[in-house]
Amino acid sequence: MVSASATTTSDPIAHKFAALAEQRRKALVAYITAGHPDRARSLAVMRAIARAGADIIEVGVPFSDPLADGPTIQASSQTALANGMTFDGVLELIAEAAVDVPTVVFTYLNPLLAAGDDALDRAARAGASGLLLTDLPVGADPALEARIAAGPLDFVRLVAPTTPAARMAEIARHGSGFVYLISRLGVTGARDDVPADLPATVARLRVAASLPICVGFGIARPEQAVVVGRLADGIAVGSALVRHAEESVDAAAGFIASLRAALDTHARG
Repeated sequence: MVSASATTTSDPIAHKFAALAEQRRKALVAYITAGHPDRARSLAVMRAIARAGADIIEVGVPFSDPLADGPTIQASSQTALANGMTFDGVLELIAEAAVDVPTVVFTYLNPLLAAGDDALDRAARAGASGLLLTDLPVGADPALEARIAAGPLDFVRLVAPTTPAARMAEIARHGSGFVYLISRLGVTGARDDVPADLPATVARLRVAASLPICVGFGIARPEQAVVVGRLADGIAVGSALVRHAEESVDAAAGFIASLRAALDTHARG
């Protein structure tokens, strides 16, 4: 079972959002799958997207049964596993990359439990600032959730668009760092549109949560980033970035730079 030390919640994510708010800028949260398309590429991509304007990098732990993910991230996980990427390999990647923005370990519960009782402390020592678990909803395992929340990493929680207001508030109370709002039901993957009900969903979450709100699932173009950035404190991009990372480091960095420029142009407008 995963244990947690008595270390207080880390500060880098809160500091990042505070600095962005002072600059009237929106956060750009970027997801990569560790070990995809290979370790060297994912290391180079982490460094390149930090330089290109990513504010927080989610480093995905590849998993054999990623039920919440669409075909792009599923395929990237399979490739990374075939390359031998492990939970500890992810931590080594974070430590070696040594980027100057906060990193969040993005994982399913099974790999975290299999990583051992000191997994959270090892992640913090490697330089991670947060943890996002895709399949541990609030209330599913209160004892485990309490240990994670008391540990050295911010515990980023997920909210779905169908979540009732009271449940949104409960989720926010049990999280830290930021709240990740899933923009639509279903699995991850780039989309051509922004959900029509997203403004109302973000508004409900604003009432329920004091943490910053980042919206993900489906963002693939600068114009979508601008629309979502008008509503939330940040955007999260995954599948589209994974596709660009498979193409080249430059393609991944250019994609992030295009989203950063779009968000910043809106902020100045």
